[in-house]
Amino acid sequence: MNAPLHREIPAALLDTAQALTDVSARWDGDIVQQISDYITIPAKSPSFDADWAGHGHIETVMRNAAAWVEAQKVEGLKLEIVRIQGRTPVLFFEVPATKTASTDTVLMYGHLDKQPEFTGWRSDLGPWTPKYEDGKLFGRGGADDGYAVYASIAAIQALKAQNVPHPRIVGLVETCEESGSYDLLPYVDALRTRLGEVGLVICLDSGAGNYDQLWLTTSLRGMASGVLKVQILTEGVHSGDASGLVPSSFRIMRQVLDLLEDSKTGTLLPQSFHCEIPAERLEQAKATAQILGDQIYKRFPWAHYDCGGANTFALPTTTDPVEALLNRTWKPTLSVTGADGFPEMGNAGNVLRPYTAFKLSLRLPPLVDAASAVQELKALLEDNAPYQAKVTFESAGGATGWNAPGTAPWFDKALDDASQAYYGAPCGTIGQGGTIPLMNMLSQGFPKAQMMVCGVLGPKSNAHGPNEFLHVPYAKKITAAVAHVIAQMP
Repeated sequence: MNAPLHREIPAALLDTAQALTDVSARWDGDIVQQISDYITIPAKSPSFDADWAGHGHIETVMRNAAAWVEAQKVEGLKLEIVRIQGRTPVLFFEVPATKTASTDTVLMYGHLDKQPEFTGWRSDLGPWTPKYEDGKLFGRGGADDGYAVYASIAAIQALKAQNVPHPRIVGLVETCEESGSYDLLPYVDALRTRLGEVGLVICLDSGAGNYDQLWLTTSLRGMASGVLKVQILTEGVHSGDASGLVPSSFRIMRQVLDLLEDSKTGTLLPQSFHCEIPAERLEQAKATAQILGDQIYKRFPWAHYDCGGANTFALPTTTDPVEALLNRTWKPTLSVTGADGFPEMGNAGNVLRPYTAFKLSLRLPPLVDAASAVQELKALLEDNAPYQAKVTFESAGGATGWNAPGTAPWFDKALDDASQAYYGAPCGTIGQGGTIPLMNMLSQGFPKAQMMVCGVLGPKSNAHGPNEFLHVPYAKKITAAVAHVIAQMP
């Protein structure tokens, strides 16, 4: 990677070189260690830890973050851990505006809950054992997105260090995002008057097309998830005695899923799960494809094997860069993320299993309503079961996706200036295939707000999977870029 061009942007109120020096010093001096400590704590989201309250890990990371924020002694900052009985806690902080700043509020968002461990970590790595290597901090949750609260405060400190005018800033850090943010709406309702008139949302929970420029997320897919179970017997029976007469629950499962998905192409069959792609997003995908090219799909860890002396790799659904971008951002896709009813291989005798259960994750296009999709999904899967098998779909809920509103001229310019200043390249735009439930909620509640949705989840960072890492050099620059955009707010 070429060295970034730390040049002054004429319209900027912030000395960009000094800002990057300041935030880099904070990252190297304290923030990397804070996030390392955070990684050691298995603060799994409630969907993956039913006894989260009893285990206390979420409480620990929340208190640790709050203590660190307060220790920074940011001028005027007030902080509170907000609690609603029976729900995961939220961290809320507020920094008053300087006298000559915008009257709108900046809302900075992040989360501290984590996905579960998963398998396949490198032998010298683990989900709860941080390791800092070649600028990458490995471990669960650092990039997704435990770093956000620390980066947000460092960005505010960069503004304060140069006495740059800034609007009122509030922070909202939740602990239920990886479970679909079902605890968040009651907090947003409770805090609505304290949030103020939000003119800019900064969400650091998204991804990056590469590590060479700033990336603005323009859309997020929604999600519908749950457990599909097919039961044909009340207990397992001898496969030699019953097979051929008792239908396999796995075969019935295949037939049920065929109602939802074309297994040859991966196309979701119900048309209501699809939507028209806006023309602007198509054009942006074409521009992004020119930047990223085949790295859009080559960045994944494809399985490979020797075939006649040639190293042969598994293939993606498409090698066309534009189609690849749209497939992972605007097309519905089904994934099976877990299974039950199967014994371990070493204990798998000649028994016809009584049931098969799959955990389904259905990614929905940004403009498809998740609640309607969940209802249709349940009816589609449960009705007309083959052999009158007992087929149930227990929904784990859904979250509607998000399509970014139009960008104001000042916001476009601020993003591009920041990307040029810290990376030496223009700001890129990219849709993301993941879900951030809060974004649709905020767009509805604050329709005039600009949305700076970005993040550090670039190539191979592998959020939710093994060997997840935080790219620290990129995180430093994005921290400074956040300060830059806030300084440009009219």
